Amino acid sequence: MSDKRLVWDLPLRAFHWLLVLSLVGLWTTAKADADYMDWLTRRFDVTWMEWHFRIGYFVIGLIAFRIIWGFVGPKHARFTSFIPGPAKFFDYVGGLFKRDSKPSVGHNPVGAMMVLVILAAVGLQAFTGLFTSDDVIWAGPYNPAVSSAFANKMGAIHHLNYEILLWIAALHVLAIVFYAVYKRQRLLPPMITGYKPASSVPAHEAIPGSQLLKALIVALLCAGAVTVLVQKAPEPPEASYN
Repeated sequence: MSDKRLVWDLPLRAFHWLLVLSLVGLWTTAKADADYMDWLTRRFDVTWMEWHFRIGYFVIGLIAFRIIWGFVGPKHARFTSFIPGPAKFFDYVGGLFKRDSKPSVGHNPVGAMMVLVILAAVGLQAFTGLFTSDDVIWAGPYNPAVSSAFANKMGAIHHLNYEILLWIAALHVLAIVFYAVYKRQRLLPPMITGYKPASSVPAHEAIPGSQLLKALIVALLCAGAVTVLVQKAPEPPEASYN
């Protein structure tokens, strides 16, 4: 690997792809009808909406992990290493359509802002899901703790933000294609392997490793916090038959 240098650590890459798979799973379980998901019900003795909630809890853990990892992870995972100031951001945008622009070692300024937008949008989706209800069978774990008016607001935001997330996802894919085709910068392979060409990564910018033990500790803390969050949710009120 003498011609390549490590930029993206394994925990960061795992977060990225697990988030992609989770969002696909959330979309599938939210849109699929019961007949389509019968195989899931028979195989795991749960309904599709139960899986929607379970994946949602997993996403909360993922977002918590990424936020913490943004402070304690390797160099290019840290927010301080890639969040641009206004001057740097607009300077980069001004040269966005230059084919021969120099590749960024980590996130470029536009990509950095996209990271923040995705974290905010997915975090908002997961948060509002804790309070939503279909007014028939299913409700988020904290729906009983809030008023119906608040729950309705959370539900409205949850559905609106879902549409926004689709546009964000489409924009993200288009950006990858744009960089690959127009600017000849391949963003996808490094997010799989972690490595970028040594010609575009100075030796002092490469990271020495993925800090896996630290990542495991952070992941366990996040998993424990999400478990407590779900288990401490208030019990739904007993149905009245009067």
